[in-house]
Amino acid sequence: MDILLVVIGFLFVIIGILGSFLPVLPGAPISWVGLLLLYLTKAIPNNWWLLGITLAVAIGVVIADYIIPVAGTKRFGGSKYGMIGTTVGLIVSIIFPILGLFGIVIWPFVGAFVGELLNKADNKTALKAAFGSFLGFLTGTFLKFVVAIVFLGIYIAKVWEFRSLLF
Repeated sequence: MDILLVVIGFLFVIIGILGSFLPVLPGAPISWVGLLLLYLTKAIPNNWWLLGITLAVAIGVVIADYIIPVAGTKRFGGSKYGMIGTTVGLIVSIIFPILGLFGIVIWPFVGAFVGELLNKADNKTALKAAFGSFLGFLTGTFLKFVVAIVFLGIYIAKVWEFRSLLF
């Protein structure tokens, strides 16, 4: 049973890393569930402090992921349309991966720009707001990715530390 929990936990941590980039998956909380599954094994001693702190970090990242893009858009003079455009652009980049990884960077920017133009902003204002929305998106994505990678590091360190008891 322990090996099954370790394997499923590892899958959750990896899916959490993917969730850092995909808007439909909450990356950090999914990675945290992977850590929780690891600590539910009999071989790994429970460390409720570590689980509590990492849970607080995961929840904080989810909250920050909603606040950062809004702050970026507002800071650069954008509107809700820019935020919606950023999200639509990200979804387009996932559904139509024409430009690959480069598309994940370009389409949210294009979406924010089009959203601001639909909000009747002039080209200069739309470009500035799209840039702010884009920076907010990149910052949030980077933050989620870093936290998911740290959770993966904790996971691997614990498995390595107790490998003789697990396998």
